[in-house]
Amino acid sequence: MNLKQLRYFCEVVDAGSAVSAAGRLFVAPTAISMQIAQLESHLGAPVFDRSNRPMTLTSTGKFLYPRAKELLSQMRQLDEEARAVAAGNLGWLGIGFTRSTIFSLVPEAVRHFREKLPGIELDLLEQLSEHQPELLRSGRIDVGVSRFVGEFEKASGLTYTELFDDPFVAAVPIRSPLAKRKAVRAAELDVLALIRYPKDPLSRYANQMVDALRQAGGSARPGPEAIEIHTALGLVAAGLGFTVVGASVAAMNRRDVAFVRISNLQTKATVVAVTRADEVSPAVEEFVAALALAGPRS
Repeated sequence: MNLKQLRYFCEVVDAGSAVSAAGRLFVAPTAISMQIAQLESHLGAPVFDRSNRPMTLTSTGKFLYPRAKELLSQMRQLDEEARAVAAGNLGWLGIGFTRSTIFSLVPEAVRHFREKLPGIELDLLEQLSEHQPELLRSGRIDVGVSRFVGEFEKASGLTYTELFDDPFVAAVPIRSPLAKRKAVRAAELDVLALIRYPKDPLSRYANQMVDALRQAGGSARPGPEAIEIHTALGLVAAGLGFTVVGASVAAMNRRDVAFVRISNLQTKATVVAVTRADEVSPAVEEFVAALALAGPRS
């Protein structure tokens, strides 16, 4: 299956017949028929019911049509943007970010960046910190917004710019007695199960969370696991336990979860901008500066 087959197929659907589609595409009707036949041979099923006049879509055709239209639209957009970049009329910057930074840091940084460089197209990609180095090396992203707990290993060929330290707070159900407190000790959280996240084989964060609580005197009774932070906070709101997040996440201002300082927890997270060491551009520097400006003020 290729784009030409999909384009001809969608054109027949939109035009109502192969003859009308051929006129729109300025090709012979036989060319349309050949591409449709190749498409159907590849799929192993017809896309048009030719027993009806005019032709109607089969179940396979009905499944394929909206998806093919979406793909062709994306290809047109990609073509336009790639040509604009090649002509120097459009800049492009890929940004990878951990989900926890979307609550306040990334949106604010994007606003600052657009004020300075409105002509640069930003492609935002949510990725765990552990996955960002490979995306930087491949060129899929140009800046990674990562979060590390304690000492962290710096990958070769990358530059790490520390933006700010983010102390941890406990996210507890709003109806928990702990929600009324300004601060709690780690051991006081033992009345609730710990909801761990993210559920990813490369991520060390869940284990680091458990270790930090135990070092502060808590027992970290295991509770449900969540794939990502939004799910973890949803489980907290449902009363299934508590979790630990950076203080910057509290900016989201949820009404079903309370964020409470853990007074004797010394461990902090560090939010870092990661870039390629051998490739510095004004746009990259500007976005890193926007991240620094968007970070919490001490």
